Amino acid sequence: MCGIYGTTIKYSDNQIKSKLERTAYRGPDKMGWNSYSYNDTHVTFGHNRLSIIDLDPRSNQPFNYLDKIQIVFNGEIYNFQELRKRLSQKGYVFNTTSDTEVICAAYLEFGKNCVDHLNGMFAFVIYDINKQQFFGARDRLGQKPFYYYLNGKEFEFSSQISSIQLFNEKRLTISTNAIREYLSWGTIPDTNSIFNEIKKLQAGHYFTYNLNTGEFQNEEYWDIDYLGKNKFTGTYDEATLELEKIAKDAVKMRLFADVPVGVFLSGGVDSSLIAALATKSTNEKIKTFSVKFNEKGFDESIYAKKVADHLNTDHHIIECNYNEGIDLIDNFHHYYDEPFNDSSAIPSMLLAKYTKKHVTVALSGDAGDESFIGYHRYNWVKYMNSIYKLPKPIRLLAAKTLNVMPNYKLKVIGGVIQNKSVNDAYLSTLYGPKSNWFEFEQTNDFQFEELKYLFHENKNVFERISDFDLKTYLNWDINTKVDRATMAYSLEARSPLLDYRVVEFARSLPTDFKFQDKNQKRILKDVLYKHVPKDIFDRPKAGFTMPFKEWFKSDLKDYVLTELSFENLSEIPGIKPKEVVKMINQHMDGSWNRTELIWSLIILRQWLKNNGQGFSIK
Repeated sequence: MCGIYGTTIKYSDNQIKSKLERTAYRGPDKMGWNSYSYNDTHVTFGHNRLSIIDLDPRSNQPFNYLDKIQIVFNGEIYNFQELRKRLSQKGYVFNTTSDTEVICAAYLEFGKNCVDHLNGMFAFVIYDINKQQFFGARDRLGQKPFYYYLNGKEFEFSSQISSIQLFNEKRLTISTNAIREYLSWGTIPDTNSIFNEIKKLQAGHYFTYNLNTGEFQNEEYWDIDYLGKNKFTGTYDEATLELEKIAKDAVKMRLFADVPVGVFLSGGVDSSLIAALATKSTNEKIKTFSVKFNEKGFDESIYAKKVADHLNTDHHIIECNYNEGIDLIDNFHHYYDEPFNDSSAIPSMLLAKYTKKHVTVALSGDAGDESFIGYHRYNWVKYMNSIYKLPKPIRLLAAKTLNVMPNYKLKVIGGVIQNKSVNDAYLSTLYGPKSNWFEFEQTNDFQFEELKYLFHENKNVFERISDFDLKTYLNWDINTKVDRATMAYSLEARSPLLDYRVVEFARSLPTDFKFQDKNQKRILKDVLYKHVPKDIFDRPKAGFTMPFKEWFKSDLKDYVLTELSFENLSEIPGIKPKEVVKMINQHMDGSWNRTELIWSLIILRQWLKNNGQGFSIK
């Protein structure tokens, strides 16, 4: 896990160094850059290395392979040893034990199709000297970030937007559309970024960039089976055995490292399964880590402890309080260097901060909810699906009644059921204009390509929303949160349930293997219960959250009112300060839960104040 950087723009050495230093926390073990000139072409590649596999300096980057290609690479290729053997049989010679060198040989052997042979999380760029082109790719499910600026023969890329941003005040402008998307989504969807001129490479895509002509071509190499063509035809018991086999191999692959490895353990189904399979895959005692909150209803550490005791892991509980939380909030913009409002990023950062004291790699349970229909809202869709079978006049009458109720939850339900379909209703819970406090033009227009995963008739509604969340919420939110939170403390996170084989198998399963009656993640649980007693998990599902709702009314009240004063709100584009002040006061007097609004605006104001200075807004 590292930070990559490259450009065809001629910056001074001091400027290149500053760009790399901006994200040095991603790879504190070695910073390096090289420049290459070929006729009129000038290329600089830079790298911040977090040493995980082959700690020897011979594997430092930028990495030269056979004087034919240069590479900068962020991530891990978990099947690199198997791939290395295949390539060795074809005559390729290796001088390191790293996965970086294997990518290079795979590119020379398979060309752009090399990505089909890689099982891992990655973002890399290869400079092909003979072809005078860049070839770059991002992993199938978007675990590793990739930003780029393109203007003809000016091309610049990085793991994080802040490295491109430096020394580019004249090239870049802050996007009002991106601010609108952020305030609607809570994040900025691919392919956009907070700057009009910087884009994100989509998950499962590769690109080529011709250094002589400036031509950029972007292609998709992998996608989920959203049309439902590949269907598992075996029995439930056969599926359970197959899932356990794939998941166990995914965990075993991710335990390989030349540094200490641990597991994030929340006590929930997904992380407990990963911890259980990890203990079965090694003779060493697994280290596990969880977060503890003292506020009532937020402390899940007792369940993590029960799982850890059963598995006999070396368990560590990290206590969190608001004093430490506010320090992370103040520096949030430095690590999440474009607006991002998932407040669970804060406990994720705390978990990473203290986990790093013991290990350099941590396995997590991310993607279980998306692949195996585990979120609360999926159960909610079951009821919504029934409501949408009612005649529209009856539904609209119910919505009108609920909208005048004093309870804000009933108002939310009223707003949702007046949509024209269950697809639109689901989308409205994730995205939508804020009619009373937005200055932006009010519209429900949503033109993202990812709509194709939700609006079709080839699968039932549960499979469609699961697919949609895999391509949007998982990619845009969860993966961003985990990458920035762990990289902030130079910790590598690996997610076995994001192994594309697990995702593809889950997509092929009948819905009732995953969601039967009220039993969500059914098959995943049954694999888990082979290793950990079922009664430990006999409780409502909890999310990985902080008690901001309470803190904003108590310990953090002065902080909120200062940061979001009328004067400060007036500097945020696209909102109505007077309306927002009223809504904040509603939160403070307990009449309405405005936690998400408050957090979103704190983060946006912080970014504009610290990262947006010197850039015009368009």
